[in-house]
Amino acid sequence: MVSIITVNYNGWKDTCDLIASLKQFEPYPYEVIVVDNASYGDDVKQIRLAHPDVIVLSSERNLGFAGGNNLGYQYAKGNYIFFLNNDMVVKEPMLEPMVARLRSNDYAGVSPCIIYLYKPERIQYYGYKDMTSITLKHTTESFDLTRRDYFLQPKETEVLHGGAMMVRRDVIIEVGVMTEIYFLFYEEFDWSRRLREAGYKLFYEPTSVVYHKESMTIKPQTPIREYYLARSRMIYAKRNCKGWRKLLSCFYQCVAVLPKKTLSYMWKRRFDSILAVWKGTFHGLINPLK
Repeated sequence: MVSIITVNYNGWKDTCDLIASLKQFEPYPYEVIVVDNASYGDDVKQIRLAHPDVIVLSSERNLGFAGGNNLGYQYAKGNYIFFLNNDMVVKEPMLEPMVARLRSNDYAGVSPCIIYLYKPERIQYYGYKDMTSITLKHTTESFDLTRRDYFLQPKETEVLHGGAMMVRRDVIIEVGVMTEIYFLFYEEFDWSRRLREAGYKLFYEPTSVVYHKESMTIKPQTPIREYYLARSRMIYAKRNCKGWRKLLSCFYQCVAVLPKKTLSYMWKRRFDSILAVWKGTFHGLINPLK
């Protein structure tokens, strides 16, 4: 069985859409566990009314992305744990190909193809490459609409997508759950690296497809998003860059990335985002590792 874990934060309508789509299209045995991350309103009540057969957990405080998923994992019964954002929907069966992939090889985790719901011609996730050392730049090839079929080929990947990733339970027991130090962003890069360092492989399975509404919880280009992106980027450098590379990477974030972001937002007169980036970088720099 697959345990599908999704985290809800003031988005019960999206969560209910996801569950409804699973019930409509997914025949493979699964359970759904919803973790409400201290929503402001009556999200828990609304989800339970719409889907009384679903396990709904209510946290008294916002545990962040990893914390919410880790709470759901404590109640999961499946051999395969599928962490799935609540702003996803499915339009066809997608669990069985991923389970088959995890059964047949020494893969620890697999992510499906992720397509933008409102721009279905565009693929969001088609396998990721790890970031470069020191600069932490993404090296994944940009999507090219004229070569769409190329991005629909199954392959090993270096990074799973945090919005939709299935991991074997026995591997989680061995390697450990996602670290909760980030709160938002970069968790999948950190966890994917830990899985690979433990000797496991990761896979991109395009025969499984989910559709993403994109950024329904944390809106793009907002101060809170910029804060956590800057903070998590610095924490990632401290956790995953080794030796002298760690010092150089943190230095690079401060003298290159931070001024670049500042100048960009000054041009747009978004001073609230400038402050958020500076706060995030500083808090990530002094944040103790856990």
